[in-house]
Amino acid sequence: MPEEAPFVSVLVAFADQLRGEGLAVGSGDVLSYCAAMAPLDPTDLLDLYWAGRTTMVTRRDQVPIYDRVFRRFFLDEGDALPEPLKLTIRARAETQSVLQVPATEPGADGRDEQEARLGLVASDAEVLRNKSFAACTEEELATLRRVMARMRLAPPRRRTRRMSPARFGRTPDPRRTVREMMRLHGEPSKLFWRRRRLRQRPLILILDVSGSMADYSRHLLQFAYSARRAAARVEVFCFGTRLTRITKALERRRVDDAMEQAAKAVFDWDGGTRIGHSLDTFVRDWGRRSVCRGGIVVVCSDGLDRGDPQVLASAMERLSRLSHRVVWMNPHKGNQLDFQPSTLGMMVAAPYIDLLLSGHSLHSLEELAAVLPELS
Repeated sequence: MPEEAPFVSVLVAFADQLRGEGLAVGSGDVLSYCAAMAPLDPTDLLDLYWAGRTTMVTRRDQVPIYDRVFRRFFLDEGDALPEPLKLTIRARAETQSVLQVPATEPGADGRDEQEARLGLVASDAEVLRNKSFAACTEEELATLRRVMARMRLAPPRRRTRRMSPARFGRTPDPRRTVREMMRLHGEPSKLFWRRRRLRQRPLILILDVSGSMADYSRHLLQFAYSARRAAARVEVFCFGTRLTRITKALERRRVDDAMEQAAKAVFDWDGGTRIGHSLDTFVRDWGRRSVCRGGIVVVCSDGLDRGDPQVLASAMERLSRLSHRVVWMNPHKGNQLDFQPSTLGMMVAAPYIDLLLSGHSLHSLEELAAVLPELS
């Protein structure tokens, strides 16, 4: 706790500045602010801003006052900040252009002030969304990780043979119709309907964590973490020279804990690549257990295989027969529309791939999330 005391005093001083401007900030609000910032980064202006705004601002007309005090306290003056914290915050503000708090002026509709906004500049956000993970700085990667942590996927679904009641449909429900007629002593009743139930298809993510995928493996793993939290029937595997199941490791509540557990489980991280052997192991040990039967299999790899091409071809052929769709994400594809595989592994696997995506940026991961429901 002694290390946290200076930072807590900074938050208390900020609350005093808000009181001086007329905001009714109580000690309970300050405690809530400190609790909200405990798991967050104290040098991140977005975290500082939104944690304080959600805990100490209660009315819309207080937002411009809060914005003005926030800018003055953390950027313009910063006298109450410890020197290392002040330098870090200002350096991040200059490099990221994070703060966008425009001066508020009376509007034409008679309102004295409009709500100021804080967030990423639209153009910068669009650049980050389309920028390759390999070309991003550490600060930009941290921003992308926060965005990916909030992603929610819609899992693919399929129609089952079982039926369920429906308000409308094409298949009559004779049982419910007859029961309603019996309840009315044989009087004609309305016609009831039924339809096939929808069930989630299994989603299997097989991620390449070899050395050639070092610039992308962590971000693909975080995408798998978001997918695992969005749906129940999601299995995640990693491979370099051998296959490792990490589904249980990704069940941690905090994403950092999940990444740490996954890293401990995978012994061949940043090593060699044996795609054929790893996929063959998956088909033999997991495919026969109906893990991927009728499911969507997403393989994330650059196709640099050091194993036997015949083993890869046999594994892909069996995988395509077991699964509903095979999606391959290759970061080397980038934004190329006419991408032609050049590695031996990709050329061997190409005949069995239903959809080829890139997976090199946040936008490409969002593209996969958008296309998943259409693969049902």
